[in-house]
Amino acid sequence: MTTYLDLHILQLVPPSCINRDDTGSPKSARFGGVERHRVSSQAWKRAARKGFADLLDAEQLGERTKYGALRVAEKLRGLRPELSEEEALEFAGEVLKAAGITMDRKHTDQTSYLVFLSRQEIERFAELAAGLADGNEKLSKKDARAALVGTTAVDIALFGRMLADAPELNVDAACQVEHALSVHKATTEFDYFTAVDDNAPEDNAGAGMIGTVEFVSSTLYRYATVDIDTLAANLGDRTAAAQAVEAFIQAFSLSMPTGKQNTFANRTRPDFILAEVRTDQPVSLVNAFEKPVANDGTALASAAVELARYAVDGDRDFGTKPATSLFLVNERASTPELLSALDGRSTAASFPDLISAVGAAVSEESGK
Repeated sequence: MTTYLDLHILQLVPPSCINRDDTGSPKSARFGGVERHRVSSQAWKRAARKGFADLLDAEQLGERTKYGALRVAEKLRGLRPELSEEEALEFAGEVLKAAGITMDRKHTDQTSYLVFLSRQEIERFAELAAGLADGNEKLSKKDARAALVGTTAVDIALFGRMLADAPELNVDAACQVEHALSVHKATTEFDYFTAVDDNAPEDNAGAGMIGTVEFVSSTLYRYATVDIDTLAANLGDRTAAAQAVEAFIQAFSLSMPTGKQNTFANRTRPDFILAEVRTDQPVSLVNAFEKPVANDGTALASAAVELARYAVDGDRDFGTKPATSLFLVNERASTPELLSALDGRSTAASFPDLISAVGAAVSEESGK
């Protein structure tokens, strides 16, 4: 029996451009025959990863970087301060190459691609590099790659890692994140702006700069699921997996991609959260919005009801039910229809209580 956490979020986002395409327009997708506002899963995973910094110790997190050699060299100089920066970088590069990681041909401090490394792995690489600096024999690939075994970085365990040069060291992602979609038809608008030159002559009435910025506002449905068993296997400990789940709920729920944030100050918090621990399979509820809800000032409340009813009806039809279900709802999204739909299925909770209750449920289900 596999245990999953499903996290469903409805969030009202004001005029913003938090995730852009290659033309600078807010990302979009067609769903249910109409154009929707879309925020890519990559954008929100990145935002959640940044949020981990305030919730977990640095030693519990990884770094996705091309500057792996530079990071190893920095740790190496802490172990062997007599080494110059150039010497430390040379030894660090040797260790990474011994592990089969391809280095950039032009930049000795960079790998040829992004590598997701935990802080512990960087430390272990630095220790191997210190051995080389001390005159030890040439490092074997087996010993170098051993430094990448047994990662305990929460973000690597959740979001996975692919090493093209060392596929046996790949980490299967325990978490999947759906592209956020607006629950209604969303139309992109344009902000025409001008900028005034503070030092322009008094007789110059023209603008120093003229331009446009595209933006959109929407009520988004956000969904993520975590395979608790894979997470525990990646971290090597079920207690650590429960703690990682609690951090993920907080980071994913409260994070926001930072595109054009200075322009729009669009930071909001979720209006409705449904967190469910399941032992059958992950279930996205996005199909509740195939028919777009009316965007007439009631989209949020209507979407919450549609989501709850779709969840209840789906479990009834397939003869399933969540092992644990909790929800948080603010005043704008709370209606008698919503509370009626969730009655007997889900328990209302504050955000801190929801997080701790899910963590406890994850520990209990994973231990069975």
